[in-house]
Amino acid sequence: MGTVFSFDVRDGDFEHAVAEAVDWLHHVDETFSTYRPESVVSRLDRGEIALAGCPPEVAEVLRLCDEVSRASHGYFTSHPDGRLDPSAVVKGWAIERASRILTRAGAANHCVNGGGDVQLTGSAAPGSPWRVGIAHPLRPGELAAVVTGHDLAVATSGTAERGAHIVDPHAHRPATALASITLVGKSLTLTDAYATAAFAMGHAARDWVGDLEGFEAFAVTASGATWHTDGFPQFAILAD
Repeated sequence: MGTVFSFDVRDGDFEHAVAEAVDWLHHVDETFSTYRPESVVSRLDRGEIALAGCPPEVAEVLRLCDEVSRASHGYFTSHPDGRLDPSAVVKGWAIERASRILTRAGAANHCVNGGGDVQLTGSAAPGSPWRVGIAHPLRPGELAAVVTGHDLAVATSGTAERGAHIVDPHAHRPATALASITLVGKSLTLTDAYATAAFAMGHAARDWVGDLEGFEAFAVTASGATWHTDGFPQFAILAD
C-alpha cells in the first residue's frame, strides 16, 4: 500500500497470528492497489470486470465509501481524480481487520500501525494506556500533541509526508486550509476515512466532527495555529 506497517504485541507469542495478519495485508494490496495494473480495483476501474466478478470485500469497501461520502456531505469521494480510488477507506479498514485477526488469536493488548494510522487494543502495559504522538506538520521532529488511551483508533491526514495531495471535491483543487488533522475514535475504518474528509473540509471540520458521535479532532492550521473539538483533551496531552 505504499507505506510501512508494524505490529506491537504486548503479551504472549502470537507469531502465527501476526503472519496471518501480514498475509491479509498483502491480499488487500493485491486487490485494491491503484498502482498495480493487474489489481482487482484497477481492472474494475477500466471496465474489464464487473463488481459481481470481484471478491466480496470490494463491494463492502465501495459501500463504506458511499456511506462516508454521504456522512461528509460529499467531502469524501472514491473518485478523487475521476478514477476509482477507494484507498482512503481501504487502509484503515485493512488495519482494523488485521487487528481483529490478532484479537481472535488471543492477543488482548496490541497496536497495528499503518503509515502512522493506528488501531490500539487493550493496554500498553497493565494499568498503562497507549501513547500516540501526533507529529507537528510544520516543525519536523516535534510533536503537536500526544493521544493516550485504551481501545482507540487514531488517524491523521495532512501535508507533511505527501504535500497537498487531498483534493476538496467541491472546489476541485487541493485543500490547503489545514496542515494536518487527527481524529480519534474506536474504529480505524471510519476514523481514517473521516480524517480524510475532515482535511478536505478545512476549518468547517471542527463543527462537523463535533457533531459526530464517538469522534474527536485536533488540527494544525496552515499558519501553525491549532484547534480541537471539545472532547479531544480527554484523550490527549497538548503541547505548549
